[in-house]
Amino acid sequence: MIETAEKTAIAPAPAIAQQNTQIGLTTQSGFELAQRAAKALSASTLVPKDYQGNLPNCLVALNMANRIGADPLMVMQNLYIVHGRPGWSSQFLIATFNTCGRFGAMRFEFCGTEGEDDWGCRAWAIEKDTGEKLFGSWVTIALAKKEGWETKSGSKWKTMPQQMLMYRAAAFFVRVIAPELAMGLHTREENEDILLDATSTGNGAYSVQDSGMPNVMQSLNDKLRGENVIDAETGEVSEDETAITGEIIEDDDTFPGDRPMPTRN
Repeated sequence: MIETAEKTAIAPAPAIAQQNTQIGLTTQSGFELAQRAAKALSASTLVPKDYQGNLPNCLVALNMANRIGADPLMVMQNLYIVHGRPGWSSQFLIATFNTCGRFGAMRFEFCGTEGEDDWGCRAWAIEKDTGEKLFGSWVTIALAKKEGWETKSGSKWKTMPQQMLMYRAAAFFVRVIAPELAMGLHTREENEDILLDATSTGNGAYSVQDSGMPNVMQSLNDKLRGENVIDAETGEVSEDETAITGEIIEDDDTFPGDRPMPTRN
């Protein structure tokens, strides 16, 4: 009698569960996915110029979009670099607040007399969980003048004060009531209102001070070197000081520390 060998059934290999990898900068898989997405976005001509061909900028935008749960392209279209620092557009900040689900739509109220220094605005909204009406700080034309926003060259406070009052009131409101939505960034309009104060360091370079602007001093010195005002090898100041223009400091013909202008006879 011929014995028949029993055939051992081969069990099928278990299916490998698909992992839903999230874009991020803290895990290898998330970072690899972020790089692939950033490469595709940086090659597009539909993204703003600050992101075209710039993989690091696209990576940062993707990470910020992931943190606030927004569309990456929307973040790119509403994140601006002004004076070397990033800032949201005011419309985007208001829209993010209105769609976060924790509050009712942001509203505005005005005080004072239109066109006068006491004319002001503040933002408010109702918290859905408690029904409490939350208020932001008052922003007035007098405040804009004291802070130097209204008198700055090219300021939109002169041409559209009502819009600027609402934008600034909204920014103040969000940073106090829901700071996580702003992620520590100011708005584009706030960054544009920053006033620079440059002083000579005595070696041809200039130090710049403002309310926390990063890397501006280095950017200014790089600009001066790029315009051959400072010799790259010796560090000496060239004789032609006309290369220093009013693009960095507006409404001022000279920098503090410059030699006095010759008097006319």
